[in-house]
Amino acid sequence: MSPQPLSEGYSLSQHAQQRMRMRGIPLEAVCAALWYGRVVRTRDAEFYVIGHQEIRRYAHEGIDLTAYEGVHVVCTDEGHILTVYRNRDLSHLRPRRYRSHWHHRGQR
Repeated sequence: MSPQPLSEGYSLSQHAQQRMRMRGIPLEAVCAALWYGRVVRTRDAEFYVIGHQEIRRYAHEGIDLTAYEGVHVVCTDEGHILTVYRNRDLSHLRPRRYRSHWHHRGQR
């Protein structure tokens, strides 16, 4: 089975699709994380994450992300989505000057 295509040049791996089914995370949550989530870059992957900040920020624009709080989408630099999970504790993604950087979609 080939990866399921997504908008914006992203594709879902078979593993990511399986994890989404197992964890009850809909495709809409993945798309929301890719579009509205903060981006944490590491050497090996990019994490797109929806946390409290994103929920508050986009609520002012009339976008309700509360159902997607804690969704993490992990992908390669080429846009291949490796896995998807939910974790409301974002402290493990805290940026370190030498390892990763925080970005919002409009601030790249």
